[in-house]
Order: sequence, then C-alpha cells, then structure tokens
Amino acid sequence: MSGIMSASETLSATLQDALRHAGEALSIPLRVALWDGSEVDLSSGAALSTLTIRSPGVVASLLKRPTLENLVRHYAVGNIAVDGDLMVIGDALRSRVRKKDVRQLNKSLLLRKLWPFLFVRGEKAATRHDYGEGATTHANVRNQDYIQFHYDVGNAFYGLFLDPEMLYSCAYFKDWNGTLEQAQLDKLEMICRKLRLQKGDRLLDIGSGWGALLCYAAQHYGVQAHGVTLSQEQYEFTKAKIAALGLEDQVTVEIRDYLALEGRYDKVSSIGMFEHVGIANFPTYFRKVNSLLKDKGLFLNHAIARRGKRDQKAALTRITPEKRLILKYIFPGSELAPIGYSVNVMEAYGFEIHDVEAWREHYALTTRRWCERLQANKDKAVAMVGLERYNLWIAYLAGVSFGFTAGSILIFQTLGSKRAKAKGLSGLPPTRADLYR
Repeated sequence: MSGIMSASETLSATLQDALRHAGEALSIPLRVALWDGSEVDLSSGAALSTLTIRSPGVVASLLKRPTLENLVRHYAVGNIAVDGDLMVIGDALRSRVRKKDVRQLNKSLLLRKLWPFLFVRGEKAATRHDYGEGATTHANVRNQDYIQFHYDVGNAFYGLFLDPEMLYSCAYFKDWNGTLEQAQLDKLEMICRKLRLQKGDRLLDIGSGWGALLCYAAQHYGVQAHGVTLSQEQYEFTKAKIAALGLEDQVTVEIRDYLALEGRYDKVSSIGMFEHVGIANFPTYFRKVNSLLKDKGLFLNHAIARRGKRDQKAALTRITPEKRLILKYIFPGSELAPIGYSVNVMEAYGFEIHDVEAWREHYALTTRRWCERLQANKDKAVAMVGLERYNLWIAYLAGVSFGFTAGSILIFQTLGSKRAKAKGLSGLPPTRADLYR
C-alpha cells in the first residue's frame, strides 16, 4: 500500500517541517540528515557540515530528557553524528544564533510537530567510558584514581594533539597567528623567567606531566629539577626523556603525592595541577608548598579558575551541567575556585603575592588547536581509544575552548614568595622588564 506512510516516515516528515521552520528563523549553515535518508538544510547558504540523527528514538530521548549530558551521550555513542569540524560549527552557532531570532520561533508549531515523538520509545545512549560514582566528590584517597583515569589513556593518544614537548597546559602566544609548538616553548621560558631561575637552583615541579618544564629548566637555566606525578604513563615517559637528553645528573622524577614530599627547594612550580587539589584542601596544599620552600623562595601557581559570584558559596560549590560532564567523563574530582578566593587562601598560608596574570585568551586558542589536531587525527584516535572516547574528547576540547572564549572559565598564573621569618624586601626586580627582555 504505497499511499500509506509508515510510522517512521511520518515522524521523519513532521521533524522535517519543524527543522525547516527553525532554519527559516535561525539560518544555521548546517544540514540535518535523518534516519530515512531525507535531508533538511537549515540555511539558504552552503552547509558547513551534516548532522545525522540515527533514529526517531534519539529525538524522543532528547525531548524527554533535554539535558546537555543526554545530548553529549548520544553524540558519544554515535546516535548523533557530525560530519565536519566541531569548532567551525560552534563558531557559526555562536555568531549566527541570536536571542531575538530564537524568540521568533513559532513555539506552538514546534510543539505540534514534535509532540508525536513523546510517544516514541527513547533510544538509549549507554556510554562505557565514565568514572561513575564519586566523580563529583573529592577526597585525597582518590587522587591517584582520578589522575590515572584522565592521563593514562595513553601517551600515544595525547601525542596526536599535543606539541612535541607533550605540554598539556595553556600555551603562551606572543602572536595569535603563531604555532602551538612555539607558544608552548614560550610558555616554558616565561615560567622560568617568572621564577627567576638561576644556575644551581633547586626546582620542584608538582604535577610534572611529561617532564617538559623539568628538562627545559635544566637545559636552559642549569637548575637541579625534581618532579612528582601520579600518572604511571607520564612517569615512564619522563624517565625515558631524561635519559635520552643525558640529564640524569640534573633531573629526577618520581610517582608520589605532593603531600608526602620532604626537603627544601629554592623555587616551586605547579602548572595545571591545582585543579585536582579540591577546594577543601587548599589550606593543606598551600601550607605544604610553603613548607617545601626556603625563605623568600618563589612559587608559581598556574591554574584554571571559575568566575566570581556575589554569592561566594555558590561560586565555590555550584556544579553546572558543563562541569558535571567534565567531572564524569573526562576530569573526575576536579574543582575550580574564583581567583580571588585562591589568592586569599594562598596569602593566609604564608605567601606574599607579587603577580597575577590572566591567560584566558591563550587557553581558548590552545584548546582550539588541540581540538583541530585531534579531529585531523580521527582515524588514529578511534583506533587507539574507540569512537566513544574520541567523541567525548572532541566535545570536551571544543566545549572548553568555547568556554574560555566566552569567559565562563578563566585561567591565571599567580606568583608568590614565602614570607621570610626575618621581615624585609622580597629581592625581586623593581619592574617586570626582565620577563620581556
């Protein structure tokens, strides 16, 4: 009976009507492909990409549970597929979809067209790669589990999008059109200059990653450098790098929690590790770092932050939908605080603050470059970690880049010195001129 449409075809037809209306109001350069092969262009111009919806049940699931996590889960498992650059699509949506255009949507028309999907069984989006229970809580006993969940996905995977030095923290662009490789080297140099490293200094790098700062500081500034990490993969990579560069007499690394460290250092760096500490543990963290420094020794704390709020409790404790996603699927246990709160605790536990510098726009570009590189290596990434985990990482990197671009998340480098028992001058230069020589 060719004149009678099937239920699937009927649902496709009604969704096409809704999409055409949305396209007329919003004019998004995107093509939507449905499960039956039909397509709808959401703009009169050329489409940047095609978004494919695999079944009516996907639409039903999203309507019944319209959350960011549900959307990302469907994207992760392939129920929603995107053929194109996620960064370019995001740029187009951010620049073209305006509130006044959204207000022009005919809500009653959309309701009539989408209502039938509420009677359809929702498609499941069961992901395999999530931390599970405990991802949004923080306790010291879980630190190594959290770190290994994120970092031990494999050095080869990170190598697909990081620079050759394997720097997984915000780069420092002297030129917005510069390469990621140069910007990461410039970041290392800036850290060393801020710490005023000198030959013979004992440098401690807490959360030393793949050892780039340790080796750079030893090679270019003649320091004795020691790093600690909780990642087995990073530890083994760093050991091999130290040996390959012949730096065994200057650089050491170990798997150890920073709280178990002893000794005294001239300078301490913590680059991208503070996010793992946990807000309740800030006093313990700063007290411990202070105990590891000599009097007037310098400490550079490089960390992502959240925006301050009039309600300080909300600024410290509220978990947004975006944050919940990152905690569950990418970075379990991580917590962000406003820079004002972090600086206040840092001062309270024995540091004099000398400099606070915002690097938000640098991280927006860094994460964009990472996302672009990972997308360019999709086939290799999927072969290593599977499509689901690849999709989660692409969504994560793109989302973080847009967050830094919009200013919803921030990043700062804070330089402090240990307050000396004998009061007096810090010994730092009178200006910042030496940083930019």
